[in-house]
Amino acid sequence: MIRLKPNLIHLSLFFFLIAGLWLPLSSWVNPPKAGSPNVVVFFIDDLGYGDLSCYGASGYTTPNLDRMAAEGTRFTSFLAAQAVCSASRAALLTGCYPNRIGISGALGPGSPVGLNPEEETIAELLKEKGYATGIFGKWHLGSQKEFLPLQQGFDEYYGVPYSHDMWPLHPNQARANYPPLHLMEGNTPGKEVKTLEDASDLTTSITEKAVGFIRKHKKQPFFLYVPHPLPHVPLAASGRFRGKSGAGLLGDVMLELDWSVGQILQELKQQRLDKNTLVIFTSDNGPWLNYGDHAGSAGGFREGKGTSFEGGHRVPCIMRWPGVIPAGRVCNKLLTTMEILPTVATLCGARLPKNTIDGVDMMSLLKGDETANPRDHFYYYYRQNSLEAVRKGDWKLVFAHPGRTYEGFLPGKGGQPGPNTETHEFPTALYNLRRDPGERYDVREQNPDIVAALEKLAEEARNDLGDDLQKRKGQHVRPAGRVASK
Repeated sequence: MIRLKPNLIHLSLFFFLIAGLWLPLSSWVNPPKAGSPNVVVFFIDDLGYGDLSCYGASGYTTPNLDRMAAEGTRFTSFLAAQAVCSASRAALLTGCYPNRIGISGALGPGSPVGLNPEEETIAELLKEKGYATGIFGKWHLGSQKEFLPLQQGFDEYYGVPYSHDMWPLHPNQARANYPPLHLMEGNTPGKEVKTLEDASDLTTSITEKAVGFIRKHKKQPFFLYVPHPLPHVPLAASGRFRGKSGAGLLGDVMLELDWSVGQILQELKQQRLDKNTLVIFTSDNGPWLNYGDHAGSAGGFREGKGTSFEGGHRVPCIMRWPGVIPAGRVCNKLLTTMEILPTVATLCGARLPKNTIDGVDMMSLLKGDETANPRDHFYYYYRQNSLEAVRKGDWKLVFAHPGRTYEGFLPGKGGQPGPNTETHEFPTALYNLRRDPGERYDVREQNPDIVAALEKLAEEARNDLGDDLQKRKGQHVRPAGRVASK
C-alpha cells in the first residue's frame, strides 16, 4: 500500500478557507426561501382614521406606529370593505365584498352562520406554500366549531371568538342574553373573561402569543394575523398603561396597542426577520361614536362605524417592508382591505382563490410605482345587501337610504352609549371627496355626467351583487356557511 505524506500547505489553505467561510455560512442556516417573505397583519377593532398621532391624534402619541409610518408607507384613502365587524373581517381574509360571500353585520354568539368553509382564506393559500399560520385576537366569523380559525387555514388560534362586549356585562344584556365569554385556545374554550379586569389582559396576552409564534416559526415562512379586540368597547388597559396617557382610558388603550406593535416589530428585528417581512397595520371600520369619550376619532370625516360615509369606511393603514416599500411615503390612491389577499398571494408565490374575488393586486404600487392605479372604483354596501354609495376617483354618489346617524345626538360617557338612530333618511347626493372630504355639499346639479357614470357603475354592482334597496338579487353571490340542522 502506498502512503502519501500530508501536504501541510494544502491542509493549511483548507482550514483557512473553512474558518473564513464559517461566519457567512452560519448566517445561511435555514435561510428564508426566495419568494417566501413573512407577512404580519394587524387588524384593529373600531380604530378611527384620527386615532394615531401620525394621522393627527392629539392628547397622546403612538411612537411605534409613527416610526412604522416613517419607515414605510402611510395610506390616506384606504377603506374597510364594510363598516362593521364580521363583514369587514370576511373581506380581509377572502379578498371579496362580504355580501358576495353572504356575510353581513356582526355575528352573535352561537349564530348558525359563519364564513363558508368553501371560501379560501389568505391562511389557506399560504399554508399550501409551506407557511405557518397563526391568529391571535378576535375572530368573529362564526363561533361554531366548523367556522373557527383552525378550520379556515390557521394552525394556531388564541383569542375571543366574537366582540368582547358580547358578554353578560353588556348594557343590553336583559334583551341580548349573551352567554359567558371565553378565550379560545384552538377549538377549545379556555379562561372565562368575566370582568373588565380580565379584559384588561387581552392586549398583553395576545401580544405575548404573537411574539411566541414568531420565535417558534422563525426558521420557516409565516403568516401572523393579529386582530386586536380593542379599542372596541368595553375599554380596558393593563396596569402598566392605565392612567399613563393623560388622555383618559381611550388614550391608555391606544398606548398599549402601540406598545404591542412595537413588541412585535422588535421581535422581528431581534430574529433578523424584519427585512424579509411585510407588516400591515389597519382597522376593521371607523369609531363607534355614540360611546363618546370611549370612542375614537373619525379624523374629520363624516359619521363613523355602521355608516357608508367616510368616517365609517376610511381607516388608517401603514405598510412596512424595509428595502421594498419606500420609506416616508404618503399614498393617496384609493385602496381597500380586499387588496391584501391578492397582493400577499403575489409576493408569496401563492395561487388565487378558485372562486371570484374582488380585491386587486397592488404590489407595483406598494413597491413605489406612482403611475399604478390598481383600484378604479368601490361599492359601499351595508346592512344585509344594500348598495348605499359608489365611488370612482374622488367622486362619491350616495343613494337615498335609511341608515345610522350619530349627528344630533349627545354621545355617551364613561363606557355607556349615547342614543343614535338606524332609520335616518339620507337623500341622494354627489360629493367631491377632494374638495369636500366631510361630505357636506351635494353637487349633483353641476355634474350630471359624473352622476350618470356612477349610476352606470352602480348598475353593474346590482347585476353582480344585488341591492336590497331596489329589491334586486345578484347573479354572482355565494352563500355563507350554515350549521347543518340536526
